[in-house]
Amino acid sequence: MTALWNVDLHSHTFWSKDSLTSLETVLRLCEQRGIDRIAITDHNTIGGALALKALAPDRVIVGEEIMTTQGEILAYYVHEAVPPGLSPEETIRRLRDQGAVISVSHPFDRLRQGAWRADDLLRIVDKVDAVEVFNARCLFTQDNARAAAFAARHCLPGTAGSDAHTGPEYGRALTRLRPFADTPTGFLEALKSATYVERLSSFLVHFGSSAAKWSRKLKLVSPQPVD
Repeated sequence: MTALWNVDLHSHTFWSKDSLTSLETVLRLCEQRGIDRIAITDHNTIGGALALKALAPDRVIVGEEIMTTQGEILAYYVHEAVPPGLSPEETIRRLRDQGAVISVSHPFDRLRQGAWRADDLLRIVDKVDAVEVFNARCLFTQDNARAAAFAARHCLPGTAGSDAHTGPEYGRALTRLRPFADTPTGFLEALKSATYVERLSSFLVHFGSSAAKWSRKLKLVSPQPVD
């Protein structure tokens, strides 16, 4: 039997304003923790993902987490960054134009700024490819369960990821996929038979994100890179 790949489908790097994790650290942690593929989904940018893809082309999926006017969208196989602040429909249109695979970030996380109202999500459910059914940073297990139930009800594949911003988080949640061609079509086909490793991170990781933001505001670290 072919071994399944461990794939982290939601992660951040120094290119996100709320993370200080270097690209080199991400690669080292993938090696240590048996993460076969990782999607770099920095906030509203693909700069870090492209840079890491150049360092490890066989391990990295170029992604982006995009803040729309109604909630956050996760995209994979992105070639051009989509800016924040657009409607969900316009964001999806721009992603479709470049052949990206589209999921929805932590849709029902009651504490997350980028969560979705049910009616807004229903308006786009037939326009996305998947739903994030497990996010390791959700503090309430019911919120992930609600996302999984929503995906099942609408016959959509699920994605799972750590939403890592700090070192201990990478690989906490994983999507287990059969080996797939490094293309949107190959990835989406593999998602249809996905299984998941579901481990929540400690609530303390959110303090790491806050510390990263304040470190930048106080100019204690180098500024966030720009595309």
